[in-house]
Amino acid sequence: MSARLTLPRRALLAAGGAACLRPGDATGQVPYPGQRPVSLVIPYAPGGIPDVFGNAIIRGLGQRLGGTFVMDHKPGASTTLGTRQVARARPDGYTLLFAGNGTFSITPFVLRDAGYDPAKDFTWLGMTGSALYLFVAQPRWESLDALLDAARRRPGEVSYASWGVGSSAHLGTFDLARRAGVDLVHVPYNGTAAALTDIASGRVDFMLSTLAPARPHMEAGRLRPLGVASPARYRLLPEVPTVAEQGFSGYEVPNWTAVAGPAGLPPAVAAALEGALAATFADEQLLARLEPLGITPTPTGAPALVEAVTRDLGINADLIRRAGIRPE
Repeated sequence: MSARLTLPRRALLAAGGAACLRPGDATGQVPYPGQRPVSLVIPYAPGGIPDVFGNAIIRGLGQRLGGTFVMDHKPGASTTLGTRQVARARPDGYTLLFAGNGTFSITPFVLRDAGYDPAKDFTWLGMTGSALYLFVAQPRWESLDALLDAARRRPGEVSYASWGVGSSAHLGTFDLARRAGVDLVHVPYNGTAAALTDIASGRVDFMLSTLAPARPHMEAGRLRPLGVASPARYRLLPEVPTVAEQGFSGYEVPNWTAVAGPAGLPPAVAAALEGALAATFADEQLLARLEPLGITPTPTGAPALVEAVTRDLGINADLIRRAGIRPE
């Protein structure tokens, strides 16, 4: 599959920003969304960060566009069940998708047939936020440098956890090991919680995790943060350096989320959704609620999202090839 995306004309029209006129108002047609409910498909199980975003999205769009927006959880098949549903839906604006960069830029490479092509099957509406990734370790590791130095002295003995082969945690740590020139042992888990528990107990050495599940362990002293995988330090963890600061210039593990619709959304509908979405995630009160979870709202439009998908498809294709991961 090609990693190249082209920005369709509808996205350029949508990029005009806030839709102060609902589609239909100027033509006498029924304004979107009218009385028909809009389904926001969430390809994850109920609960956790996806629902935090989902609630913010349906409330924000409902307040700004009117009508009824509802969350529709469709987990399964590594998020492809719900994603395929949206890719194949009628492009009328009544079926939308909330998903993360893994769904759009990793899953199509690790599954033999994901059932959708991110380069062709979606109308991009905008990012909603970026969740912090950071490396955490059993407290006996005083720093990232100490851990990597041990890995250099004892190849194949230092271990890291992830929530699955081909996950962001796997690829992000593989990239660090490649840059550092070390041989690490990958221990995949079915989820983050069990992995963090085993790291705290010393069964595994470290992992790349989001902040929300790791923070209780950090506050209790069971885990030590070694470095954040973002371009700048996180405001609520000012003492934790970035990985880039520690000798790995340019190191970053993206963790953005976004909203998309099926390919072919009418330009006026796409523009209305894009404008309302950007306004929702520019709200300072929402920022205050999301920041303790390690989330930074990202009110960007369709062109920036297309750029992110294009970039990450290329990066992840290369990492997956280097890691020797074959599609299942």
